[in-house]
Amino acid sequence: MFDPKALLDQFLGSNVPGTQGTIRDKAGQVGQLAKDNPLASGALVAVLLGTKTGRSLGGSALKIGGMAAIAGLGYQAWKNYQAGKAPVEAAQGGQPDLIAPPAESDFSAEPAAVDADFALSLVRVMIAAARADGHVDDAERARIHDKLELSGLGHDAVAFLDRELNQPVDMDAIVASAVTEVQKVEMFTAARLAIDPDTRAERGFLDLLAGRLGLADPLVDHIDATVAAAKG
Repeated sequence: MFDPKALLDQFLGSNVPGTQGTIRDKAGQVGQLAKDNPLASGALVAVLLGTKTGRSLGGSALKIGGMAAIAGLGYQAWKNYQAGKAPVEAAQGGQPDLIAPPAESDFSAEPAAVDADFALSLVRVMIAAARADGHVDDAERARIHDKLELSGLGHDAVAFLDRELNQPVDMDAIVASAVTEVQKVEMFTAARLAIDPDTRAERGFLDLLAGRLGLADPLVDHIDATVAAAKG
């Protein structure tokens, strides 16, 4: 069985073979690695599904990636929402610094704090978001399958992604997996990281997800603004 947390890291770019050192150092290495070998550079949601998330790896969210990006951005949006700031005000400072949430916060990227089943749900919601515009037809699925075979992922992970791409999206199961308020914020943050909602279908998917999760409109606006700033 594959590790859902590791797959989540690969989906958002933090589990990057051939890089080491600090986050700042790794960010510079990722850019070159992405040019040399996109399938080894992480950000699989972009490489596999063609979303705009990973076409530029300059955003701070993709420099860090994985659960650290989801928890950090979710916490930042939640904190600004709780403080009563306007979303545009919170985003005016440019790309937000993705610092680890405080220990007393339920937002955490620490491995022991991240449930494997929920990590898998985050991968599922990102795939669902990327499929929202309906562009994944049979020909595209075949191309994605070929990319998966070259990606270096284990057989179980490839089989899981194949199933997710070929079966209908189970929104009931995805939404039900987000039990706490923090998990709901993190789930919407992950979906928003997966896409830039330029089409009506993508915007509709995010609106539907926010409604199903029961997130307040101002909080959704904060997440949207925070993720948009982080993606640069």
